[in-house]
Amino acid sequence: MSYRPRLKDKYNSEIVKTLTDKFGYKSTMRVPKLTKIVLSQGMGDAVADKKLIDSAAADLSKIAGQKAITTISKKDISNFKLRKGMPIGTKVTLRGDKMYDFLDRLLAVSLPRTRDFRGINPKGFDGRGNFNLGVKEHIIFPEIDIDKVNRILGMDITFVTTAENDEEAKALLDEFGFPFIKK
Repeated sequence: MSYRPRLKDKYNSEIVKTLTDKFGYKSTMRVPKLTKIVLSQGMGDAVADKKLIDSAAADLSKIAGQKAITTISKKDISNFKLRKGMPIGTKVTLRGDKMYDFLDRLLAVSLPRTRDFRGINPKGFDGRGNFNLGVKEHIIFPEIDIDKVNRILGMDITFVTTAENDEEAKALLDEFGFPFIKK
């Protein structure tokens, strides 16, 4: 038997049925699903220090389990001493089994390791069914060796779904086990 991520099985066996009952979908194809997770780090300080981008890309690659790419600036901004083509960030896009594996590690291991963690603020929805989560310290991920980190970085995690509105997207993420703050 081949490997299948735990959350992918949970989605197919439980979440589809639960959301179909809740929203009354006529077809299982209408049920929202997670399509990709994008991890990104903006590195404004990389303008002065080029090694910062390399270490950030290496750390992001360890976290994601997939090679991170360097994002470059599209135009000159003199106030920030920024030139077109300079590296200013890193990002990685996860799909398929790697996406479900990352989501499982994020919910089960990384978020509970966050200092003073009380839950995720549900205000990160964009109106189109996608959710954005900011992480202040990348050292919450167990893949990162704290002794070898020269600088603690934040990151943005974007969960892209096929949901048509925020209510459906929140219901989907609730079923996956996101620890949203109750109001």
